[in-house]
Amino acid sequence: MRPVFSILFCFSIVALSLELSASARVSEVVTTEKLEWGYLNPLRGKLSPGAVNLWGDRTQNTATGMLVRFNKGFESPSHIHNILYRGVVIDGLLHNDDPSAEKMWMSKGSFWTQPAGESHITAANGNTNMIYLEIDSGPYLVKPSKQAFNSGEIPLNLHKNNIVWSDQKTIKHIKTTGVEHAFLWGSYSATRGVMIKLPAKFSGVISSKAKEFRAVLIAGRVAYQSNEQTKITLSEGSYIGSTAEFEHVITNSSNEDAIFYIRANGQFEVY
Repeated sequence: MRPVFSILFCFSIVALSLELSASARVSEVVTTEKLEWGYLNPLRGKLSPGAVNLWGDRTQNTATGMLVRFNKGFESPSHIHNILYRGVVIDGLLHNDDPSAEKMWMSKGSFWTQPAGESHITAANGNTNMIYLEIDSGPYLVKPSKQAFNSGEIPLNLHKNNIVWSDQKTIKHIKTTGVEHAFLWGSYSATRGVMIKLPAKFSGVISSKAKEFRAVLIAGRVAYQSNEQTKITLSEGSYIGSTAEFEHVITNSSNEDAIFYIRANGQFEVY
């Protein structure tokens, strides 16, 4: 009979191996299937847009990326937020501006920023409407306009038709023909937000050396694989991330461009 201490020793080695294997993982993938949606503003219940975290936790004091979806015809009351947020349209038509502003409907691929403390409304007019919403700190709170304040931040509404794209001729980290890059916010020497457009039939790698690399699929449908992940399909709203040097292998087999929004605090290349 094998001694009890030998069995316990073997069990401990297996447990330690599993623990080290889990801790060694430096990437994560969240697909849009089986997401557990809640409310963006729980105090309004069903009158609130739906929301689900992709990374982080919007109820805590931490950076967070989330999906938010709106019913057709949704229009919020005038309100403010305690922190700045950024929005990228994934589906439908969104409007975000001062309460008295004329509607400017932003479609898929459009980008906006909403400063902390500024009174505004948000409206949606597509049959289905979804955005990616990102904050640098939390918690994400909704407050009445009577509590408005001037944070010194300037709002931005950038319709997709006004986004400026650059290619490998001017962007050094784009290493392959057909891939395009659009800078949105931040600094190349610090954390920044950009969009990367992968053309139809693209097959290649996004190689990151950043300690924080987060990418959300805004448009298209792609196949994804890495050394920690078997090949899966990513649909719009899916998220991939990494926290060390890592290669994300992506194939766009469709006849349409695929667009990723990327938040990174270090170098990455597309080849």
